[in-house]
Amino acid sequence: MNDKFFGNIEKKTGVRMSDIFALVDSLQYADFKDERTIRAVVAQTAALAGKKVPKQVEDEIVRTILKDGKKLDINTITKMIK
Repeated sequence: MNDKFFGNIEKKTGVRMSDIFALVDSLQYADFKDERTIRAVVAQTAALAGKKVPKQVEDEIVRTILKDGKKLDINTITKMIK
């Protein structure tokens, strides 16, 4: 059942589940107090979403995360990119 479910997600999004799981795993251990780490996560998330993040938006995301100092999940970052 999981194979079919994940296969459907891959077909609809065009993103491999292994890439999504790798991103989620990297978020789990990411240091969101480090600007380089945050920028790398934003870039990786944008690449998976097939979006280009303007520098101004990236800067805003970085400032927000550094200010809040919280761990973020992929949904939060994806919403910020949109």
